[in-house]
Amino acid sequence: MSNVFIVGELKDGELKKISREITSAGRKIADSIGGKVVALLIGNGVEKHAPELAAVGADTILTVNASEYNAETYSNQVAEMIKAQNPAVVLLPHTSQGKDYSPRVAVKVGAGIIADVVGFSVDGGKVVAKKPIYSGKAYANFKVTSPIQIFTVRPNSQEITQKAGAGAVEAASPSAGNAKVKIVSSDLSGGSKVQLTEASIIVSGGRGIKGPENWPILQELADTLGAALGASRAAVDAGWISHSHQVGQTGKTVSPNCYIACGISGAIQHLAGMGSSKYIVAINKDGDAPIFKVATYGIVGDLFEVVPAVTAEFKKVLG
Repeated sequence: MSNVFIVGELKDGELKKISREITSAGRKIADSIGGKVVALLIGNGVEKHAPELAAVGADTILTVNASEYNAETYSNQVAEMIKAQNPAVVLLPHTSQGKDYSPRVAVKVGAGIIADVVGFSVDGGKVVAKKPIYSGKAYANFKVTSPIQIFTVRPNSQEITQKAGAGAVEAASPSAGNAKVKIVSSDLSGGSKVQLTEASIIVSGGRGIKGPENWPILQELADTLGAALGASRAAVDAGWISHSHQVGQTGKTVSPNCYIACGISGAIQHLAGMGSSKYIVAINKDGDAPIFKVATYGIVGDLFEVVPAVTAEFKKVLG
């Protein structure tokens, strides 16, 4: 069949933005190859999220009741549903969870897989996937030659379009199989108060922050704006902040309404992770820093003077 099959993802019982992104991408592909969009949601009470996927293009939403994520059982269920639906294209999230189960699924269904895709086109009925290479310095196009084509899609790389699908909801009960590994406990690392990839505003710091003791300056601005706290690879590699905050080629890809870069020079690897932000505000004492070439607004100055002043003004305006 010429259908597109997508697997949504949830966090703390809420549908993640990437789920709507890949559904929208699936809708465009399905329209090009003459198929429908079938979405799969696995978890507790997932049927309540069906309207969200229907609004962005899902024709059918399959719901599977499950307690907690386990790579073995999850991949078994996803693979069984793919075999039953026999789609031409499968879109999965390129998230920590997606990267965990997607290779297993590809093996189980005997399909080729291309990971970390940022764009799609259709050529002769086959999907052409665009993905970054050479640390984001170039892009290349790839095709999957197997009958079922699987792609993992980078978060924040696809536009969400409001093109509704039929939205039929069907309960399914694929076999989870027996898991050889059991999750005994989980310890979540400290991250942003606001989830980085879901944030509409991000305040990010780089080498110019000079040390871990100065991050509260950025945290105060982030808290004032209800923003997430991000960082460049240089700041993370220096041990000033955890990797969960890293934005860039080897970190998270973000696309907020506003990205405030403080003390970040603008290496190409960092720009690859935030270049699609709607507005970019750069604060750097080096007026020749590459970040100013992509910035919507730029402030040449010492961030230790500029950021507190900006924070104070926002507090006045926002009360």
